[in-house]
Amino acid sequence: MKHVIFGGDGFVGRHLAQKLVDEGAEVVVLDIAKSDLPHYAQARHMSLDVTDRQAVMRAPIAPGDMIYNLSAKMLSPIQVRAKRHDFFYPVNYDGTKHIIEAMDKAGASRLVHFTTDMIYGHTVTTPMTEDHPVAPLGEYGQSKLDTEHLAAEWRERGMRISLFRPRLIIGPGRLGILEKLFKLIDANLPVPMIGSGRNPYQFISVFDCAEAARLAWKAGVPNEAYNLGSLNPPPVRKLLGDLVRHAGSKSILVPTPGFAVKRTLDFLDWLNMPLMDPEQYLIADEECVLDVSKGKRDLGWVPQYRDEDMLIAAYSEYRAKKDGRSATGSAFPHPAE
Repeated sequence: MKHVIFGGDGFVGRHLAQKLVDEGAEVVVLDIAKSDLPHYAQARHMSLDVTDRQAVMRAPIAPGDMIYNLSAKMLSPIQVRAKRHDFFYPVNYDGTKHIIEAMDKAGASRLVHFTTDMIYGHTVTTPMTEDHPVAPLGEYGQSKLDTEHLAAEWRERGMRISLFRPRLIIGPGRLGILEKLFKLIDANLPVPMIGSGRNPYQFISVFDCAEAARLAWKAGVPNEAYNLGSLNPPPVRKLLGDLVRHAGSKSILVPTPGFAVKRTLDFLDWLNMPLMDPEQYLIADEECVLDVSKGKRDLGWVPQYRDEDMLIAAYSEYRAKKDGRSATGSAFPHPAE
């Protein structure tokens, strides 16, 4: 049996590949990119673009193989409205469809697939369990929800597909929208918050995501969806305040009227001058906290990293890169006890 990881050179994929190699598993990474990663001494890499159906159909999949789909287009860089569908769908939806069709052709039936918590849209009940209503606020969330519908169809045809819905994933090598925040803090500029900052903000570590994927395989790939998020996320004001103090910055946190800020951002989006994606700012002052207890019950998965530590570690990596020092994963914290 092989472990075949589509998008395996990416953010979560590289950590999953390392975990599987450490277990002595045979690992094949399929990705456009190939980084200088140590596990390639034991894992095989093949260049592949998931938007190319014929290329995916030629992927080295055999009956009994364990498949992971970690290929995705994310919300960074920000896209103007007219380009969002064509930016997200070819990889997020079409790529997933190609992978499942290739699995079907090869007789493989087990898939771990990552979607997003943004399929939920606005908060209806809190904390959000996996049966929370789904109503995406944009093309990114909708592209991921459509893959969940696709998974449901293939489950009925005999596939076993575990779905993961992570909050904002952070870890070594990805800053995304956080870079804008870090630049404000470095420049001692005010840091605006959408709303009062009393609502919590929840991250999830890339290491915890990789472990969840591994545990889904160990648990027999349940036909279920699982939220991925940290435990006990702190309020935005505390999260950012701790970071400002850690950085030695003179930045102040500025609460803003959420409604007015959102309408301003809506207007800029309409002008094709987006500062944030609507899927980010429309829920920024809501209590978007994922209940992750189902993953513990079914998989034995418990997130190990605290939001405060993850954000400070991401800032430390940003500073190291800016200062020309080695920006490795060493800045990231050890699991919380």
